[in-house]
Amino acid sequence: MTTQEIVSKLWNLCNVLRDDGITYHQYVTELTYILFLKMAKETGAESQIPEYYRWDKLMEKSGIELKKFYEELLKHLGEKCTGRVREIYQGAATNIEEPKNLEKIITTIDGLDWFSAREEGLGNLYEGLLEKNANEKKSGAGQYFTPRVLIEVMTRLIKPQPGERCNDPACGTFGFMIAANQYVRAQTDDFFDLDADTAAFERKEAFSGVELVHDTHRLALMNAMLHDIDGEIILGDTLSNIGKSMKGYDVVLTNPPFGTKKGGERATRDDFTFPTSNKQLNFLQHIYRSLKADGKARAAVVLPDNVLFADGEGEKIRVDLMDKCNLHTILRLPTGIFYAQGVKTNVLFFTREKTDKGNTKEVWFYDLRTNMPSFGKTNPLKKEHFADFEAAYEAKDRHAVEDERWSVFTREQIAEKGNSLDLGLIRDDSIVDYEDLPDPIESGEEAIAQLEEAVDLLMSVVKELKALESSEV
Repeated sequence: MTTQEIVSKLWNLCNVLRDDGITYHQYVTELTYILFLKMAKETGAESQIPEYYRWDKLMEKSGIELKKFYEELLKHLGEKCTGRVREIYQGAATNIEEPKNLEKIITTIDGLDWFSAREEGLGNLYEGLLEKNANEKKSGAGQYFTPRVLIEVMTRLIKPQPGERCNDPACGTFGFMIAANQYVRAQTDDFFDLDADTAAFERKEAFSGVELVHDTHRLALMNAMLHDIDGEIILGDTLSNIGKSMKGYDVVLTNPPFGTKKGGERATRDDFTFPTSNKQLNFLQHIYRSLKADGKARAAVVLPDNVLFADGEGEKIRVDLMDKCNLHTILRLPTGIFYAQGVKTNVLFFTREKTDKGNTKEVWFYDLRTNMPSFGKTNPLKKEHFADFEAAYEAKDRHAVEDERWSVFTREQIAEKGNSLDLGLIRDDSIVDYEDLPDPIESGEEAIAQLEEAVDLLMSVVKELKALESSEV
């Protein structure tokens, strides 16, 4: 049985819970509670769980007794345990009312082909489940899930290295950090090429994140654990004063939430130079300030179009970014790849330099949006869609790249446009360019002239015919 087949089987279990009024997101959270116990048994990691609350004990119960024991188990693991077990179960409560439904889920999970699941990777299985949830529009989870192909492209181009501290300040289910971890593992033969201290650093400290939503934080913890990552994942708001201590990173990979901060929400950071209610602009400020000022620390960040052209504080933040960092590349992403279909997004790639002034000399743009097919569930974004962009990005001489989607603007040109970065889009073939249409007045005059020429020609023909008739008579 493949991972995909196991994911489908697990996902189909949500039909069992419909009568209990459980949402897709609640279902994945509920599944996380139960899967954790089973996976701990399968991986030999049950030492973190008290013997009385392990998988085999859960399997011994049925009916009302099972439901009561399960509720007791959730409370005990969330209050009495320590470490990651406590983090995952903190505040956990079941939404399953019908004991038979709970029993069905447990027995189905126990009966899965766990040998195949282990072979393909339990982390991949869980990632597949999270992706399934994100693709289900009714779940509302798309906002926590960036398309995997985009995560992988961003990670490949940023190239996290062993010994570097990587962070995602809005980590969702921890997808970016898992991709960064897998990239480093692939470069180091699963850390075997590293010395013991560096290998331990990779597992325990290298990859960290912050997540605001409690249930999503729980999914992130589980996802990290299944990928053998013990880095810190904070439950909190980066845009509150918690975020002030998050600095000195070598790499930031992230897709911050879209939206505007409303009145009455959490405390706002008091250390931002340019205060604004725009969350993305605040995240952008946080990100470039959180990087080491060493000329090597770098970031790739998904941001909506408004960040590129917002005036007022928006312009000041863009200028500050271009001063402190080398903002070398902006990828204009296609529409339809995120949960909100109409949202237009971009990836900003930048490096934090050693000084705070004049570090961006020119910005390269790649337009992957205009004249592109419509992406979505039936036509997903694929690796090959990014091939030309990656080739242009990696080119030794960017000026030598021949690709109409690839263009460059100097800092001076950008300043002339009011420091707007809403640039680099090519001609859209689906839109009539009115500048290319003939001028109606000029066209009318030309038509009259052509008509007059035709009349003159006709008159001369008539004259010739009359002359011919006269000569024949």
